[in-house]
Amino acid sequence: MSIHLLKLLGIIAGAMLVAQAALAQDPLSMTAVRVDQDDTGTTTYSLSLQILALMTALTVLPSIVLGMTSFTRIIIVLSILRQALGTQQTPPNQVLIAIALFLSFAIMTPILSKIYDSAITPYLAEELSADDALVQSTTLLKDFMVANTHEDTLLMFSDMAEEGNYTAVADIPLSVILPAFITSELKTAFQIGFLIFLPFLVIDMAIASILMSLGMMMLSPMLISLPFKLLLFVLVDGWSMTVGSLAATFALGTGG
Repeated sequence: MSIHLLKLLGIIAGAMLVAQAALAQDPLSMTAVRVDQDDTGTTTYSLSLQILALMTALTVLPSIVLGMTSFTRIIIVLSILRQALGTQQTPPNQVLIAIALFLSFAIMTPILSKIYDSAITPYLAEELSADDALVQSTTLLKDFMVANTHEDTLLMFSDMAEEGNYTAVADIPLSVILPAFITSELKTAFQIGFLIFLPFLVIDMAIASILMSLGMMMLSPMLISLPFKLLLFVLVDGWSMTVGSLAATFALGTGG
């Protein structure tokens, strides 16, 4: 057993020596991962590091969509609406996610346009460093999140982080604004869902009372009330009203 272990260690040591010799003969291979800083203090990254940063950003993109945009509020309200209608899995989850995703894109378009104009375009033109572009885009997202975050929730997470008062939106760390924003979105979404649920609850109660007065207690009130709820929802153009009202509840911030 010890002989096999010694052979394995010998193979590993030999591979390390070969790799070291190859690097010594080809110094250009070390340029794949490089961070340079010029006299002005501007930091530049090699292509490999830029690709690594891009792949990392694509990996965390679903978390960004869920935690830093309007997606959470919209999908929760749409789910509560489906439950209030009593249509079980209609519309299916895929349709609700698609509606929430495209509506979020429509709501976030002004913010995304500002990020593209003030951060991405100067970075691609090499007028802005990667660090400055990241700070600029993050500040614009922070401005949107602060505009849609309840003040008491933001103060609660600020106290939990033992941070003082902030003089500007850019001074708020992501560790504070992200949980405050997502908590505020949950609170707002349930408030809107409660208001949407009320008229359908009234219909359910009215149908249940009528069936009970007729002695038809074995008949499910949900089965009878479903067509009336669908009729009411269609007559008031419920989808357009819900989507339009949801879009109107978001504040886009001041852009700074």
